[in-house]
Amino acid sequence: MSVEAGQRRRLEPDARRQQILSVAVRLFGERGYADVSTTDVARGAGVARGLINHYFGTKKDLYLAVVRVMLTVPSGAVAGLPEGDLPTRIDALVTWFLDVVSRHSTSWLAAIGAGGMAGDPDVDRVIGEAIDAAADGVLEGIGVAGRRTEALHAMARSYVWFCTSTAREWLQRGVLTRAQVHKVLATTLLAMAAEVFLTSDSLER
Repeated sequence: MSVEAGQRRRLEPDARRQQILSVAVRLFGERGYADVSTTDVARGAGVARGLINHYFGTKKDLYLAVVRVMLTVPSGAVAGLPEGDLPTRIDALVTWFLDVVSRHSTSWLAAIGAGGMAGDPDVDRVIGEAIDAAADGVLEGIGVAGRRTEALHAMARSYVWFCTSTAREWLQRGVLTRAQVHKVLATTLLAMAAEVFLTSDSLER
């Protein structure tokens, strides 16, 4: 048995699952849902195909995990924002978002576009849950999470969709620069915070 094979066998379950997921993120991002098989993922991860089923279930279940990991804001992301005034925190929040989508641009674009699975209720549900979580992150980032209302959350969701659309203009079409996207997103959120999120009218609904 080779040293490499031995190392693969010694991976802990969480590390093995993450290894498979990382390969799936790359392949689904490059090819889309229809053109990737669990055999492809298993081969790329250097594991038996049965392990894909063991850790994730079906190909669709694996794809849902990919969409979820690419779009869901990690729980510690907002907590890790620097202390400071609102413009400083908003600048850091936008920087974090643009860092993430640019680092994984192909996979992120495929995930937000459903990778050829648009209209599938399970995929739409996972995307919707990710947008909800991101909206909660926006409210937390600007300091109104404790006064969350349905109206505020809906407004935050609209901002998140605006962020995704603007990022796609940058990453897919290449018309906007990162600096331009950053300015648009930060300026918009700062204005929304002052004129919408922090007003008593919005907080009371």
